[in-house]
Amino acid sequence: MKHILLTAALASLHIAAFATSGTCAPVSTEPATALAPDFPVSKSDVLRVNNRPPEAQRLFRSNAVERKIREVVEQLTNLRLAWMFINCFPNTLDTTVHYTDSDEQGLPDTFVYTGDIHAMWLRDSGAQVFPYVRLAPQDKKLQRMLAGVILRQFKCIRLDPYANAFNREPVPDGEWQSDHTDMKPELHERKWEIDSLCYVIRLAYEYWSATGDTSVFGDAWLQAMRNILSTFRDQQRKDGNPGQYRFERNTTRQLDTMSNNGWGAPVRPVGLIASAFRPSDDATTFLFLVPSNFMAVHQLRNAAEILTRVNHQTDMAAECTALADEVQEALYKYAIHLHPKYGPIYAYEVDGFGNQLLMDDANVPSLLAMPYMGDVPASDPIYQNTRRFVWSEDNPYFFRGKAGEGIGGPHIGHHMPWPMSIMMKAFTSSKDAEIKACIEMLMQTDAGTGFMHESFHQDDAGNYTRAWFAWQNTLFGELIIRLVDDGKLELLNSIRLE
Repeated sequence: MKHILLTAALASLHIAAFATSGTCAPVSTEPATALAPDFPVSKSDVLRVNNRPPEAQRLFRSNAVERKIREVVEQLTNLRLAWMFINCFPNTLDTTVHYTDSDEQGLPDTFVYTGDIHAMWLRDSGAQVFPYVRLAPQDKKLQRMLAGVILRQFKCIRLDPYANAFNREPVPDGEWQSDHTDMKPELHERKWEIDSLCYVIRLAYEYWSATGDTSVFGDAWLQAMRNILSTFRDQQRKDGNPGQYRFERNTTRQLDTMSNNGWGAPVRPVGLIASAFRPSDDATTFLFLVPSNFMAVHQLRNAAEILTRVNHQTDMAAECTALADEVQEALYKYAIHLHPKYGPIYAYEVDGFGNQLLMDDANVPSLLAMPYMGDVPASDPIYQNTRRFVWSEDNPYFFRGKAGEGIGGPHIGHHMPWPMSIMMKAFTSSKDAEIKACIEMLMQTDAGTGFMHESFHQDDAGNYTRAWFAWQNTLFGELIIRLVDDGKLELLNSIRLE
């Protein structure tokens, strides 16, 4: 993920901030009282008194999303929770969606900022709009905007399937144009991450499942899938071929560049797909990133279903299925570690030589989040062992302090858990007490702003990174809706925090 130096108080999400990417920025040192959120006096005011931008300044409006907000807020009895939900759930639409109803070809086009950085990450954009897909059948304008995201993502993959982030228009003097890789002005950054391509398939599949609309699955989709398959095959690194991708950056930050002249650590070709970088945009230690390979298996199978049922491209579908089978077999052969305390668990990264990295990172896909992503069932005994491991101090990137606890990662560093990990713990839990504790922790670590942040200090939630991080905000809204839909309204309404 990306970082931001916080320099001003928050007021209706008008943030003066200096955004950076790929460098560790200082966290906010302003006390929570320096922030100036609008907080309602009573429940009847919450739809009017909140931290959303003024209506005229919101980038996109969906009637279906507004109805869902009212529906959920009416059911929640905790004023603070209702206020946080209304701030967070529409944040992607309010502040990051740049929608064109009809481009030069008459098609919708939607460019989605990640938040404080005005570039479009394939992963972030796919995750940011994902919670709205289920509402698309109720709102044709929302459906068309989502189609625009998908079509824009296909264009990005056609431009460069190895890139993780794209500019809306070419930027010849962009921040990372000097990186030693095949940079182009259309690219914001060119870090190869398996999950970037997987998130595109995930969004397209969910959109098709929810709406039945097949209009997005034309030539652009087929070319995107050809590029995805070619890239995945290339990064299996078979027959002594290191693949087409290499990356180096002039930097003082170790995890912003790759070792061995840009090729990364050696791997043995065992059927897994190499990922140069993690979902955090940090370089992998061992290139076979396990959560991302699990995601690839799942999304290749989803792609095969679309290719078969919509495009009648049975040969390409069979290629997707065969690759998914190969990766899945390799995962169960090389990605399981017999831990002396937890029993068999999934490693975070492996290299095919027998080396395994035991940790988890907050960014999704993660080991913790695999059931949320649909990549493994929550009932999987190996996953359950892994879950206990990653949410413990045996995970080197698990942090616990006076303010809260959770999983972080080297992107921000020591003592900085991410709210995203707390949300993933709630998403993947079947225990009411655990879910409730997660929601309460999220409510207590927003530094009084009513928004989710990238990370917070384990001992001081007022010390945080990124005041404007749309993915985590919308994800919080998705979590609250999921809990309401799963019959957990009474649990939410039992929360007494103010």
